[in-house]
Amino acid sequence: MRTALIGYGLGGAAFHAPFLSTTPGLALTAVVTGNPERQAAVASRYPSAELISSVDEVWRRADEFDLVVVTTPNRLHAAHARAALEHGLNAVVDKPFASSAAQARELAELAAARGLLLAPFHNRRWDGDFRTVARLVGEGALGRVHRFESRFERWRPEVKEGWKESGDPADLGSIVFDLGTHLVDQAVALFGRPTSVFAEVRTLREGARAHDDAFLALTHPSGAVSHLWASALVASLGPRFRVLGDRSAYVKHGMDPQEEALKAGVVPGGSGWGEEPPEQWGVLGTEPVRTSPGAYQDFYAAVAAGQAPVPVADAVTGLEVVEAAFTSARTGTVVSLG
Repeated sequence: MRTALIGYGLGGAAFHAPFLSTTPGLALTAVVTGNPERQAAVASRYPSAELISSVDEVWRRADEFDLVVVTTPNRLHAAHARAALEHGLNAVVDKPFASSAAQARELAELAAARGLLLAPFHNRRWDGDFRTVARLVGEGALGRVHRFESRFERWRPEVKEGWKESGDPADLGSIVFDLGTHLVDQAVALFGRPTSVFAEVRTLREGARAHDDAFLALTHPSGAVSHLWASALVASLGPRFRVLGDRSAYVKHGMDPQEEALKAGVVPGGSGWGEEPPEQWGVLGTEPVRTSPGAYQDFYAAVAAGQAPVPVADAVTGLEVVEAAFTSARTGTVVSLG
């Protein structure tokens, strides 16, 4: 699949290009960026990829591509996804998939009508620690799960300039749209669409304009609750996962190693890719449990096979939860999802 990667910030450089260039069945044909430094970085690492400075050129030359990967600023995701579909191109869309659930449904309907692949890029389903949680839950090792705790916490007290810190709601800079969408997607993948949502969403850091701290509580049809934390102002990090069942519990600290490896320029998928050393494994009860290897490469392997690794319906659900979270935080109430 001849692929045009739209955007070459952290997402494009670390999470997309390395896999588009190494996955059998995919080709990193072009990269769209008007930033001279990023153009130089692309030319150095991917000399066979064409550099394109404007996304409009991709649409003009749509017959030269099969797939578009959208990893532009959040506010542009839905517009670029729609343009890709309208020009007959399959699309992978970084999170947040759209700015609203209604917008996400429209994209899903357009893709279905055109017979095109549309895949939300919720790559954190292939984090090794989350794969371990999913395995333990699926095997019944925890018994009936009654609480799922999941955290993306960071200590970043200084506010950095950029659209992610924008106070303009149209920029979707809130931490709920950033880290929160991953947390919500993982909860949905495990336990299905929630029946209700309660949330606290705040802006804590001095000078911050975008939300930088959030807590979401989701109630699932099984009765399990997901407690999800995302914050930039946590000086003492909690466990990445704490999953409680009526038979046992699983607790895991630390982050999946794939992101740091990709930032360091490691080519994905080689020997030992995504593996954690034993001292970083989580515990089931009191016994260490080997962390399943992280496998971001599996996402693009599915795309190359013509499959959407994450159902668009799950992205719609995730945005329904995000919208309910903002309503809950504003009103101080539990919001029911009909």
